[in-house]
Amino acid sequence: MCNRTEKKVFMKYKISKSNKKLRGELKVASSKSISNRLLIIRALSERPFQLINLSESEDTRVLQQALESNQAVVDIGHAGTAMRFLTAYFANSDRDVVLTGSDRMKQRPIGNLVKALQELGAEIRYLEKEGFPPLYIHGKRLEGGEVKIDGSISSQFISALLMVAPTFKNGLKLELENQIISSDYIQMTMKIMKQAGVNVESDERLLVVKPQFYQAKDMIIEGDWSGVSYWYEAAAFAEESEIHILSLQQNSVQGDSRCAQIFEHLGIETQYTAEGIVISKKGKLPSRFDYDFVNNPDLVQTLAVTCVMLDVPFRFTGTQSLRIKETDRIQALQNELKKFGAHLVYIENGILEWDGTKTAKQEDSIIISTYEDHRMAMAFAPIAILNNNIIIENPKVVAKSYPNFWNDMQIMGFRIEEMS
Repeated sequence: MCNRTEKKVFMKYKISKSNKKLRGELKVASSKSISNRLLIIRALSERPFQLINLSESEDTRVLQQALESNQAVVDIGHAGTAMRFLTAYFANSDRDVVLTGSDRMKQRPIGNLVKALQELGAEIRYLEKEGFPPLYIHGKRLEGGEVKIDGSISSQFISALLMVAPTFKNGLKLELENQIISSDYIQMTMKIMKQAGVNVESDERLLVVKPQFYQAKDMIIEGDWSGVSYWYEAAAFAEESEIHILSLQQNSVQGDSRCAQIFEHLGIETQYTAEGIVISKKGKLPSRFDYDFVNNPDLVQTLAVTCVMLDVPFRFTGTQSLRIKETDRIQALQNELKKFGAHLVYIENGILEWDGTKTAKQEDSIIISTYEDHRMAMAFAPIAILNNNIIIENPKVVAKSYPNFWNDMQIMGFRIEEMS
């Protein structure tokens, strides 16, 4: 008998485009960030209500199934938001569950959230490695009280605590310590809670939630600004572009709506309409681009790829949380952009920079590894406007947040060829 090592084989998509013009109309995926928060809020509400335009993303589907099932073991796969939100939700429920996920999920820290919940009376224990999933949660109604949490690791820890807090007997006083990252996502959570009838009192680093009831009223979920960032990137690569994108709001609760302002520095103009936005290429490129992404880390991959392909040197700060995402996104960016001759440098305090030089000759056909990370696939796909030989490994990973991404690429004139 011979021993054989099996190699995991991914489907690949070859992406190409016959011209460098982008014109068309899209209705992008609805926001999974809003959808996931509203699913938790609805589950905590005394009466059900309708969520209109709920995200079809894998993350949202996993969270919804977990909330609706009565299984003793809940496996959320790669869904990091679901892991954080469900930890707080189940700790404050009448259910006993084992909450687990993929191998990568078991490497993503959750200790700070668990510690805060335990200080509030939750009964949670680690089943494998201390500080990491899987978790055994003995659910019970929590009294609430005062607790501190490190704001420099994940805003989702804070959002998870805030959303369950109105149901605590004594409410919650939450003190945030150290640098607060992704604060736009915390603000999003508080705005959505307010729309659902719950007020969060905010005084710099102290967040106070008194015992309250969520109001049952139907909610319409807006389009996903994070997903729109890839169309801004594509517009920046095109020679001519005019893309109409529906279901977006100018006064969005989403922090990633800042991508409109960010891409203005890279020559892309945004016009707001009653239906959404129109993005077009108007301005000139800067000599370099520096930005602090501490509040918008999900845009880093998009902007890093955009700057490298447009030969714009950059210095990004506030990128430290990318180390503990679906993959180590810093390392993934370094690996894949090296294939285009760019050597990105990371400094441990969250600085990612590129000096504008390209040292390696590009290959005729470039294969992009996606590391089971949806944002890697979507950030690199628009390069096909500039290089028709872009091959994306494991392209179906986009289902995590933007299931119709490849269909939308075809609507905008890209050719998608499946390869084995």
